[in-house]
Amino acid sequence: MSPDELVYLAILAASIPVGFLFRYLSPSAKQWSALLVGLSVTIATCQIHTLHSLVTVLGTWMIIKYNWRAAPSLSLGWTFLYLLFFRLAYLFGLPSPTPFANAIQLLLTLKMVSLANEVQQYHLAKKEDVTSFSKSPLVSGLTQEPSLYDTVSYSYCYIGLLTGPFFRYQTYVDWLQQPCPRELPGRIPCLQRLRFVPLYAAFFLIVNHYFPLAYVRTEEYLDRHFLFRLFYMTAVFFVFRMRFYAAWCGAEAGCISSGLGCYPEGAQSKPGGGPTVQYSSDPTSASYDFRTIQNIDCYNTDFCVKVRHGMKYWNMTVQWWLHQYIYAKAPFKAYTLKAAWTMFISAYWHGLHAGYYLSFLTIPLCMGAESALESTVRAKLGPQGQNIFDWIHWFLKMRAYDYMCMGFVLLSFSDTINYWSSIFFCIHVIAVMCMGLGMLLKGGKQERKLEREKRNDEDGKLEKRTEG
Repeated sequence: MSPDELVYLAILAASIPVGFLFRYLSPSAKQWSALLVGLSVTIATCQIHTLHSLVTVLGTWMIIKYNWRAAPSLSLGWTFLYLLFFRLAYLFGLPSPTPFANAIQLLLTLKMVSLANEVQQYHLAKKEDVTSFSKSPLVSGLTQEPSLYDTVSYSYCYIGLLTGPFFRYQTYVDWLQQPCPRELPGRIPCLQRLRFVPLYAAFFLIVNHYFPLAYVRTEEYLDRHFLFRLFYMTAVFFVFRMRFYAAWCGAEAGCISSGLGCYPEGAQSKPGGGPTVQYSSDPTSASYDFRTIQNIDCYNTDFCVKVRHGMKYWNMTVQWWLHQYIYAKAPFKAYTLKAAWTMFISAYWHGLHAGYYLSFLTIPLCMGAESALESTVRAKLGPQGQNIFDWIHWFLKMRAYDYMCMGFVLLSFSDTINYWSSIFFCIHVIAVMCMGLGMLLKGGKQERKLEREKRNDEDGKLEKRTEG
């Protein structure tokens, strides 16, 4: 493990016992203590680069303060443009930000855009003197506009500062105002979330040792048999998953220990978004869950059948943010174009490396291919045939994610293309062939309409399952 990874691990490990201590604090003490710890971690890991995050926070607060109506779009523009400056700082003679500063900047961007949207909803509800949240999938809006101190406290709250998960300002306020935090569940759900972390970590260390990413860039690798080159991406993606499974489960445990994101099961919370229906906050009359801060569903990430469903189980709080603020407001109507736009924004958020864009923009192609075959092949099969189709679909989905992961970890255009060319761009070829076959077998307009309705119905059922 690299020194940076050891620092991440130490911060994650420390956040869990620290979280339990926060359950004993009053709301005001909890707020300034979480800010103090978060600022200390930020300054210790980022040093002078802390100024980047501070400028982002102050700029967003000024936008919200002086133009709340346009704050959502202005904050999106401001934070994303600052991300560009942040990543190109070296062109202006400034030192390049550290990986820690980059992690904080990424999560802060999500927080600031979400905060601007929440404040706009608050003002609209106040102005109309009605609850405009009835049109939103969320409930319980803000009761007052956050002050500068509130904004800074939310921005630098130590929970999830470097690793996520993303959580809304309303979730943060609910955490501060919990009436009986010590009576909320903590130890058992925390241990449940951590139970597989040692296994994930062991798999990560062992497989990474035998299949290092650097080997892909060597001449010796290119001389290996095609099947070995094809298999290598499976090993790399396995290492990639184990690393994030361990990190995100640990990060969720830090949230759980502090009580952040703890709501009654009846609230039907969504990862990232929080409660979707009205609920009772009486700690003696309800069972609780931590769905609001769940960032990964390891089992369904690996074993769901479809590419588009796999996206919903991975980095779940960020997926909610992308759907809420990017996909839903995309300047397109067609599903594929909206998905491509969302993936482009996601790639930009991750960074400027060409590998991100090559990988993320392959996702809509794979989604289009699976939709084409579902409507023209699977729909015409019997139960047994559909079962066989789904197993083949699952296998190809995993290989597609293996393939796209290589761009995500190799980063550069040349390294990504060199690897993909070494396996003859097989996933791109298969996706195009599937789309071509779908076009040849495509039915009439009414049949395509029914298939779109079926897909939307499946996505709706998936959301209900992930909420359960």
